[in-house]
Amino acid sequence: MTSALRRLQIGGALAAALLVLTACAGGTPEAEPSRAPSPVASSPTAEPSATPTGETAPTADPTCESIIPESTVADYAGVGWTAQASPFTITGEEVAGGIECVWANFDGPASDQLHIYGWAPIDDATADEARERLQAEGWTIEDTPEGVYVTEPAETAVATDENGYGITYFFEAGTVKIADTKQSILLIEWG
Repeated sequence: MTSALRRLQIGGALAAALLVLTACAGGTPEAEPSRAPSPVASSPTAEPSATPTGETAPTADPTCESIIPESTVADYAGVGWTAQASPFTITGEEVAGGIECVWANFDGPASDQLHIYGWAPIDDATADEARERLQAEGWTIEDTPEGVYVTEPAETAVATDENGYGITYFFEAGTVKIADTKQSILLIEWG
């Protein structure tokens, strides 16, 4: 699947979710408990961190339930959300050993509300190639002391965080993460 097609599929789902949320905005306060949990990190100043020197990456395979906090998994379960896992891909190229998860209420009434989290191990050469492919498709690259953020073009982003970031990859030493917004990267604990 091409990155453009994947963005369109995810974008369509997010657009529909936004329409559903907009339509429900005028609802009564009783509707409040049925809302999906927010993937926003509890601390707006939190920064992603690399594995400290001397520590090794987890030895078990990553799962949708293990790459994000247990409390977030519990919140999702509490509103009937489950995860669907697929291989981690960047512009249609699979990154071996990774996982990409879409969290949503797949068994409930029709709704396109969802959140995306993913993690994969990646070597420097593969990371460089992936960033080049993304940049060629118009994605924005932002180098930081923590790592490199690569964000979808603003004009194609369906949903964004408070700073205008939509689907974002985060490359750091030996790993790459993806989330539906840059801020949601903070929730990915694996690695």
